[in-house]
Amino acid sequence: MKITSFLVPFLFLFILKGHAQKPIVLLDYYYNNEYKINQDGSSSRYHYIWEDTTMNGYSIWGEIFKNKGANLEKLTIAPNKQNLSKAAIYIIADPDTQKESPHPNFLQMEEVKIISEWVYNGGVLVLLANDSANAELPHFNSLANKFGIHFTNKTRNAVIKDISVGTILIPKGNRIFKKAKQLYLKGISTIQINHPALPCLQNDGDVIMAMSKYGKGSVFAVGDPWIYNEYINNDRLSPLYQNEQAAKELTDWLLKQIPKNK
Repeated sequence: MKITSFLVPFLFLFILKGHAQKPIVLLDYYYNNEYKINQDGSSSRYHYIWEDTTMNGYSIWGEIFKNKGANLEKLTIAPNKQNLSKAAIYIIADPDTQKESPHPNFLQMEEVKIISEWVYNGGVLVLLANDSANAELPHFNSLANKFGIHFTNKTRNAVIKDISVGTILIPKGNRIFKKAKQLYLKGISTIQINHPALPCLQNDGDVIMAMSKYGKGSVFAVGDPWIYNEYINNDRLSPLYQNEQAAKELTDWLLKQIPKNK
């Protein structure tokens, strides 16, 4: 079929619109900025990044996002209005302590203001902490507190040989997890919540995961980097754990929080 010159501009706009509709999932590489020394003496970035296919990376989670129609990007500098404007979802995981990085990048109040305004205008923010010995919580909380979320110094499910300690059961009627019933999380910072935050997973009196609506945007928080590759693809874990299913359900929930006009 011959396409007339009259239809070409409309066809171009249709293709452009279809391409632009893919949401961008932006992963922080600035507050989490760890390097390891390789056998040849060189150094390379690792720990909770898209391209790390070892147990330490988010490569499996990244594939889940891509399979659901999202594009992945990384942010190696401090967030600002310009670089956040393209993102639909922004993930910050395990901000560095001084023992993890010789020059850690702590969250500054100007950055807290920029990120919280981005959420208010429709951004979806994911805060993945860690226990207080392995994540810089005071500055991280300056951001989390804006949404009624506070990561505490109380550690749950400390790492030991008995992996059953990491078991977290999901009750019926959970807001996010409908099929996953048994999760594995270790070394968790528990969460205190205030308005407008709500718990979305509790265990033995502790808030493990929380969510918050803030303006047009949404926030999800858990006190653990959680669904990195180790939790999903690890032969040591019992097949009773359903972290991969939970990762897919969390990804679905996050994508659904993106405003239609974002």
